[in-house]
Amino acid sequence: MNSKRPVNLDLGKFHFPLPAIVSILHRVSGIIIFAGVAFMLYGLDLSLSGEEGYGHVSELLSGFFAKLIIWGILSALLYHLVAGIRHLLLDMGIGEELESGLVAAKVTLAIAIILIVLAGVWVWAM
Repeated sequence: MNSKRPVNLDLGKFHFPLPAIVSILHRVSGIIIFAGVAFMLYGLDLSLSGEEGYGHVSELLSGFFAKLIIWGILSALLYHLVAGIRHLLLDMGIGEELESGLVAAKVTLAIAIILIVLAGVWVWAM
């Protein structure tokens, strides 16, 4: 038996390449979207329950915390969309090389950040 095997892995020692980070964030954004659907469905159910429920949801959505949650869900959705397009291009064989994969990861992050900032401006202006 090899005695040099690590007992506990220190994930802080590992440095993932940018395409791997973009791919991991794609999965994380999917989880955030899945959890955010529960929040949105609750609001939809409450707003459809009657005039009083609609007023309550309208009041809730004007608050800071609700806008932050909506912006978070929109951010995850926009990032997931952009990274999903990247993954579709990878499935077609575009950007599989090391250099083009790094460029695609940078472009994915840049486009996602621009869309997330625009979504933030839109949510906070409402």
